[in-house]
Amino acid sequence: MNSSGPPSLTDVPDGYAEWLAELKSRVQGARQRAATAANRELVALYWQIGRDILAQQASQGWGAKVIERLAHDLRTAFPEMKGFSRANLLYMRAFAEAWPDEEIVQQAVGHLPWGHNLVLLSKLKTTPLRLAYAQRAIAQGWSRNALNVHIETRLLEREGKAVTNFSERLPAPRSDLALQALKDPYVFDFLGIGQEAGEREIEAALVEHISRFLLELGAGFAYVGRQVPIEVGGDDFFIDLLFYHLKLHCYVVIELKAGAFKPEHAGQLGFYLTAVDAQLKSKQDAATIGLLLCKTKNRVVAEYALRDSHKPIGIAEYQLVESLPKELQTSLPTIEQIEQELARYQDKAKDA
Repeated sequence: MNSSGPPSLTDVPDGYAEWLAELKSRVQGARQRAATAANRELVALYWQIGRDILAQQASQGWGAKVIERLAHDLRTAFPEMKGFSRANLLYMRAFAEAWPDEEIVQQAVGHLPWGHNLVLLSKLKTTPLRLAYAQRAIAQGWSRNALNVHIETRLLEREGKAVTNFSERLPAPRSDLALQALKDPYVFDFLGIGQEAGEREIEAALVEHISRFLLELGAGFAYVGRQVPIEVGGDDFFIDLLFYHLKLHCYVVIELKAGAFKPEHAGQLGFYLTAVDAQLKSKQDAATIGLLLCKTKNRVVAEYALRDSHKPIGIAEYQLVESLPKELQTSLPTIEQIEQELARYQDKAKDA
């Protein structure tokens, strides 16, 4: 009697498992490439429709009512396809207006899902910022919700803003890469602690939510430990937070100060960097970098404090957000909600 189940493992020839794993990998890769290609085709189609709407309205003087008629006719012709609502057609027109260069659509935003592009259009007002966030979303594989949160917290606008002495203490182009790895301010909107929290309380909360902390720090940071002990001359010292940066190939010492920055803080951090370089750093590692996070800082005082420091140090503020704004507490608005918002905006613009 024939069995309906799979053959016995004893019937599997040598090398079959490896071959099967390779085939599975090929199938998964092909499915992913097909989905990516389909998305590019859809975004390109939407851009072409939006461009044609703009051209027809400009040359023929068609009003807003033609879009409503077009939405009806396209839905009738393609009932199985979603996306031909009046609101989405208005978004296609806005998309083509925002990206008049087809090459940018093909090489950049065309690689993002349509929902990501709706977020870029609705949340950002300038082309350079839209393109910068689009490129980062592609490079780091951000979900639509992650893209929305990063825009809300102005992630890219904060990068490279910390006060540092990297240009004097690190060789180029490493100094530029290190500067871009830091931001100012750092926003801790996930800790659930009050504004008056102390340094140890903040440390504990950051470690408890280490995945969110790493997300705020940015790509490349790997967590090593908290209150890492260092013995120097028989005395014990403890580093608040120790990380390793995978792209810069160096340790990063982070010190937290619950109050305002003081010049002596830079001296203490420099001491820790010397200790880490002497005791933890290997020959393959680059010089250790320090990041001092304080509640407030006087930028001029910080710049003066770093002039005579021989160690590469950055100084930035942190913000404790006790609760997220309502728009971030809820999930990202649906495409339909964003479309409706845009449609109202477009109608007001037409009436003006």
